[in-house]
Amino acid sequence: MTPTARRMHELLEPICLVTYLADECNEELAALGHRTYWDGYFASRAAPLGRVPAEVVDAAFYSFAPGEVARHIPSAWERIPPGASLAARERGSAASLRRILGPELADSPGLARTADLTAAAACGAPVAGRVMYAGMRALPVPADPVARLWHCATVLREHRADGHVAALVGARIGGTEAHLLSALAMGIDPPESFGRVHHLPKARLAAAVAGLRGRGLVDAEGRFTDAGRALKERIEALTDELAAAPYEALSPAELAELAAGLEPLTARLVAAGSA
Repeated sequence: MTPTARRMHELLEPICLVTYLADECNEELAALGHRTYWDGYFASRAAPLGRVPAEVVDAAFYSFAPGEVARHIPSAWERIPPGASLAARERGSAASLRRILGPELADSPGLARTADLTAAAACGAPVAGRVMYAGMRALPVPADPVARLWHCATVLREHRADGHVAALVGARIGGTEAHLLSALAMGIDPPESFGRVHHLPKARLAAAVAGLRGRGLVDAEGRFTDAGRALKERIEALTDELAAAPYEALSPAELAELAAGLEPLTARLVAAGSA
């Protein structure tokens, strides 16, 4: 495990989650004309890739079942330009952060400094082999400190996600299987009830579980075997290792300063459920 990468993920993730859990981003996307949450999600998150086909988005996102992306891409972009969805996501996410943090944190010099350090890390890693990270890196960094903090935290989230996909591919774990293993790690029983996969056809879920069972990763009751738990831990450890590069752009003193700056922001966001 890479302690720095894991710790930074824990501190930055609540900043990113306002995009998906708070109201402002969804309201901004709906105001553009996106008819469903998922139209807005796919249209805005995939926008840095440009007007690529659904197959490319599916490959980059990795974790969605076959056909899910194609229900939204490219049709969502035909109604609303990708750039408009991208801008709405940024506006809504920054507004959520500002509301939850309140002026005493959102307008503080400390947040501005934390945003600058996050930006230094976000722009400090190679882009080779990291499609979503490269797409986000190519976008302008916002001038407003709150928007800059959200943007750069999201850049780092996509960098980590690209590495996580690589770890899953190397372990021969598909997107649906990855969600089932995550559900088991969270103690969700049965794992097929996990919110990210429960809507899938029962036959597809049964086939995914059967595949994991055939590889000796889950037992007859659908619970982790020792081999399955060990594989999940290896994937997470490799994800941390692959997420370390951005933070090597900062000195040890800057890393300590970044962590100290993020802690009160994260505490406020966690207390609010990032919503």
